[in-house]
Amino acid sequence: MTDDGGGGVTIRVVLVDDQELVRAGFRMVLGAQQDIEVVGEAPDGDAAVRLLGSLAADVVLMDVRMPRMDGVEATRLVTALPEPPKVLILTTFDLDEYAFAALKAGASGFLLKDVPPSDLISAIHSVHAGDAVVAPSTTRRLLERFTAHLPGKTAPEPEALRRLTAREREVLVMVGRGMSNAEIAGRLALAEATVKTHLGRVLAKLGVRDRAQAVVYAYETGLITPYGGAAGR
Repeated sequence: MTDDGGGGVTIRVVLVDDQELVRAGFRMVLGAQQDIEVVGEAPDGDAAVRLLGSLAADVVLMDVRMPRMDGVEATRLVTALPEPPKVLILTTFDLDEYAFAALKAGASGFLLKDVPPSDLISAIHSVHAGDAVVAPSTTRRLLERFTAHLPGKTAPEPEALRRLTAREREVLVMVGRGMSNAEIAGRLALAEATVKTHLGRVLAKLGVRDRAQAVVYAYETGLITPYGGAAGR
């Protein structure tokens, strides 16, 4: 993130896709934005990891199906870097097992490659601000389709989950069910800002970076079960 010289902030983006035409299309769209700058490109995951080891970036648009190193492994390595950028996965269809694996590897969400330019720009701004990009309901559908071995209700509850207050646990369950902050606020009769505060504490206690990762955590620990609600504890 850099100052654009006029007091605003410029979001530094890296494009990772093995198709040069796809990168050119994204570069053209993003190049027209005053507050977004494409600072680098890579044709595969291996090149992306090497590039991001020496180049500061805020957001990475990462294809999942690439030669040499796919986007899943690249995401895992990139998100392990000091001060890592946020990773948005690019996929051709929404229920993609690669997209699910990338979420588990640390991606902040995913986008379809044919999204309208306005949605692409909005997604970059959202993930840069720390908000969810992929809709929680879509993340839930991914989890329900591709998570084969979730813990049973008798599995030991992780220590991090036990540190949540009753209200924080309630908020996490609702996030996992695909509810927005506004919807949660309405359900719990709270201010939306209060819900955001609770969610921030949930993320900190669980050690996850964003809303998408919180949904993954809720399913993988058995707090929420596929096709059902919260697991009984």
